[in-house]
Amino acid sequence: MEAPAPHSPAEPGSVQIVVTSPEQMRELGRRLAKLLRAGDLVMLSGELGAGKTTLTRGLGEGLGVRGAVTSPTFVIARVHPPLGDGPPLVHVDAYRLSGGLDEMEDLDLDVSLPDSVVVVEWGEGKVEELTEDRLQVLIHRAVGDTTDEVRQMTVTGVGERWATADLSVLAA
Repeated sequence: MEAPAPHSPAEPGSVQIVVTSPEQMRELGRRLAKLLRAGDLVMLSGELGAGKTTLTRGLGEGLGVRGAVTSPTFVIARVHPPLGDGPPLVHVDAYRLSGGLDEMEDLDLDVSLPDSVVVVEWGEGKVEELTEDRLQVLIHRAVGDTTDEVRQMTVTGVGERWATADLSVLAA
């Protein structure tokens, strides 16, 4: 992973990261897991194929949860229980949900959130009301007919929980 280019400063409370391979994306997920605790909400945004599930796979490895982390597109949500003392990982794909928080309430994420790390792909405009504190991860990739593996990422902490977090450790 590379540090951000000098001409693209990150806003306060955020860090910009360049990822050049799927393995680097998984490693970033493992490092991010070290910052997370029960009650954390992580929102992942980016184009199809940007690496949201690959990042979540790394999170699952870093959190030490049971089961293979795969895209929950058709089941909407998967719960991965911890193998040890850590929190479970709740992995949600909100791509097919169009009803905003009302539809998300059917998943009982508000019940799961205090005891779990909840990761929501495609959650913008749908889950922000769950908590004032969240980590927003925006992944940009080249679109079109390309084999380019480079991803430009912005990780932003929102709320008091993330106000003093050192997100720069993610760019290491």
